[in-house]
Amino acid sequence: MVGHRTARHLRGPIDTLIVPATDLVWVADPPQAHSAIVRRLARRSRRLVSICGGAFFLAAAGLLDGKKATTHWAGTSDLADRFPQVDVQADSIFVQDGDVYTSAGVTAGIDLALSLVEEDLGQAIALECARHLVVFMRRPGGQSQFSATLESQSAERDTVNELVAWASDNLAADLSVQAMADRVNMSLRNFSRVFRDEVGQTPAAFVQQLRVDAVRRRLEESNESLDEISAGCGFGSTDSMRRSFQRLVKVAPRDYRQRFCNRS
Repeated sequence: MVGHRTARHLRGPIDTLIVPATDLVWVADPPQAHSAIVRRLARRSRRLVSICGGAFFLAAAGLLDGKKATTHWAGTSDLADRFPQVDVQADSIFVQDGDVYTSAGVTAGIDLALSLVEEDLGQAIALECARHLVVFMRRPGGQSQFSATLESQSAERDTVNELVAWASDNLAADLSVQAMADRVNMSLRNFSRVFRDEVGQTPAAFVQQLRVDAVRRRLEESNESLDEISAGCGFGSTDSMRRSFQRLVKVAPRDYRQRFCNRS
């Protein structure tokens, strides 16, 4: 798609000003002329939206000062360092603060777009849009940019990769730190250090994320009760599952199923 008019020649009020994704390396120092254009257009806009690296343009224009915002995970540290007046939410897929909306990398823009459609036109229209896009659900904005299984793929040691694969298939098993250390024939202390170095988080935090990811998939795809899902994913109780899910996904399991399930 090619725009039929440039920002320089745009007149009148703007409903939604969207600053799209761009190269994070180049956008680290947005040209002043671009920032001036964004500021000018923002004054006439009902709401501001950025996708991925577009958050750097909003920040450089001073439009994120004192606000919560996010961007692609590879640029969150840089955004926070360069613009300390911005409250960077490094783990969220999209963030709303007043009339300013920012999203993480590329596909998170779809989640944000569907959220805007729902805000303007209601949930039914948003779900219909998702179906046409072959997107089976809109993730809530507070959901993490990371998943346990994706993060674990960065591990270089075969023992860690094999353990992660086994744990993913045996969520109801004993996945305590000691049990996992015994499985790979390591001392508790050495295993904890190696796992954190390889995967980037503690074994306990990883297992919790792994189980919550599994709960999320079952809520989307099955008719199982919360008790059945809790037991199948290795939580000691349904209350424990609810607390972990709420903490990591930022929404209650029952509400998540009601709004984001794939079942017809």
